[in-house]
Amino acid sequence: MLHGARVVLRPTADADVSALAAIRRTPEVYARWRGGDDLRAAVRDDLAEPGTTTLVIEYEGKVAGAIQWHAEEEPDYRHAGMDIYLDPALHGRGLGSDAVRTLARHLITELGHHRLVIDPAADNAAAIACYRKVGFRPVGIMRRYERGPDGEWHDGLLMDLLADELS
Repeated sequence: MLHGARVVLRPTADADVSALAAIRRTPEVYARWRGGDDLRAAVRDDLAEPGTTTLVIEYEGKVAGAIQWHAEEEPDYRHAGMDIYLDPALHGRGLGSDAVRTLARHLITELGHHRLVIDPAADNAAAIACYRKVGFRPVGIMRRYERGPDGEWHDGLLMDLLADELS
C-alpha cells in the first residue's frame, strides 16, 4: 500500500471490479477509457494485462478510481509510464495529483526509475493540469495518436517527469 496526502493506493481485488466498472461507465471516464458494452470484463482485462500493474485509488475508505503503471526494462531506455482514471464526482479536489505524485514517488524512490511518462489526450486540459502540478512537462504532440470513440484519430500529448523534478 502506498499512502499519499489524501489517497491510498492499494492492490486491486476481485471485489473492486464492480466499483471500477461503475466509474468507467461515467461519461467523462468512458469517453477517455472506453471499454465496450461489458465494462466489468474490460476492467478484468485491464487488471490481467501482462506487464501492467493496476492499483485502486482509495479516498475516505472507498474506491475512487485506478492508477496503473508499466516499465520499459531495457537498460538503455529504462523508464516507467502511468495512466489514471478517477471518479468524476471527486474531480477538482487534488486527489488525482495526489495519486499521481504518490505513484511517481514510489516509482522513483523505491523502484529506481529516473524518468516517468504519461500521455493524456491533447485536449484533456484537466488531466494535463493535474500532471503539471506533479512536475510532468510537455514533450510534444503525438499526432493522430489514438482512435477515439468517434472513429477519428486524435492527438495525444507526451509528458515526462525526471526524478529531480517531482514536486
